Amino acid sequence: MARTFQPRFEDLPGVVPVFPLTGVLLLPGGRLPLNVFEPRYLNMVEDVLGLGRMLAMVQPREDSGEAMEASPDLYSVACLGRIISFEETPEGRILVTLLGLNRFRIQDEEPLVRGYRRVRADYRDYAQDLAEPGAVTIDRARLFSVLQPFATRRGLNFNWDLMREVENRPLITALAMVCPFEPREKQAILEAVSAQARADLLLALLEMGAIESGDNGSQRQ
Repeated sequence: MARTFQPRFEDLPGVVPVFPLTGVLLLPGGRLPLNVFEPRYLNMVEDVLGLGRMLAMVQPREDSGEAMEASPDLYSVACLGRIISFEETPEGRILVTLLGLNRFRIQDEEPLVRGYRRVRADYRDYAQDLAEPGAVTIDRARLFSVLQPFATRRGLNFNWDLMREVENRPLITALAMVCPFEPREKQAILEAVSAQARADLLLALLEMGAIESGDNGSQRQ
């Protein structure tokens, strides 16, 4: 993770604009591209570009119901990100790349501003997220043995040679963000207590996906 422009833990914002998207996961150290076009979220991006460039990704709860469609209940854990690049399009969209910074628990919700939602953030349970990344171990042969059939069945195109060159931690982060797990599974990945726990959970989810598809993960790359 680039550290030159990274905020200090004590400088993280107490009130954070949130972008609720089901099935979208941002993790510390991960990079998430967003295609922003709804007026309220265009307002949000315009505002945060002048105020530290930070906003959070959060998933709506799946049991919010139709009555909550316009303002669904949110999961209690979100991830703060910082806009590291953006581009305006002729169609009136903004293409944004977010760098994941720090997870937090949502304490309560603040009043709307220009149509978008804001929450009060408590980072204390995830104070380690901004620290220098530590080592993550994973059985890479086992990982790739279940990842390839998983990707094939779901239409995911990976550069396998390049992936084998990527270190464990960024590899796990990227796979956790891009693999099409169920929203509850994505949330469990987000809330994992450590990067190592996240890696273990990712591997377990890939293995379960292989078993459900009738593949026992016995193929080796």
